[in-house]
Amino acid sequence: MRPRIKICGLTRPQDARDAARLGADAIGLVFYDKSPRNVSLEAARAVIDALPPFVSVVALFVNPSRERVDEVLAALPIDILQFHGEETPEFCASFKRPYLKAVRVKPGVDLVEWAERYKDARGLLADAFVEGAHGGTGATFDWRLIPANLTIPLILSGGLTADNVADAVRRVLPAAVDVSSGVEAGKGIKDAAKMQAFIQGVTDGSL
Repeated sequence: MRPRIKICGLTRPQDARDAARLGADAIGLVFYDKSPRNVSLEAARAVIDALPPFVSVVALFVNPSRERVDEVLAALPIDILQFHGEETPEFCASFKRPYLKAVRVKPGVDLVEWAERYKDARGLLADAFVEGAHGGTGATFDWRLIPANLTIPLILSGGLTADNVADAVRRVLPAAVDVSSGVEAGKGIKDAAKMQAFIQGVTDGSL
């Protein structure tokens, strides 16, 4: 069984339709005003409305206020929350929704400890550490830093593209993969051919 696939940072309905048609299991919407992929509630609604049934919608936040998360949840049919900042386990769990916790990986970061701390998360998303950034950088990290004994599912992110995702899937055996910049024509603008090649790469790595 291949890992689940999330295409993150969507801003256009057409990209949502393409992602779903090509086989993505989930799409990500960024609610972080410092990101070039940040979407308004209206733009997010248009993206969600373009999706067929059974494609999960993930809302991504970076150190949000409680009011901001509540605002998004009240306005949109969100399936999973994704937190990319320094949010506490208590904060992440307080919305009574499934959530993912992102960790920016570098030498010295103990993913086993993170998995234990956020043990009620649906998954731990391993991203590349880039100073001053909270994801979407296109940078990779050393996959050897990922231990095999995590207690919650691992979602691999960080610099994945059609060229390296098959190798990543074979080496890391993640439960899911998450891509944003690796399938873009420009920031927030997805490329259907790149998405197709990426999804094929995930499938190839699972064989």
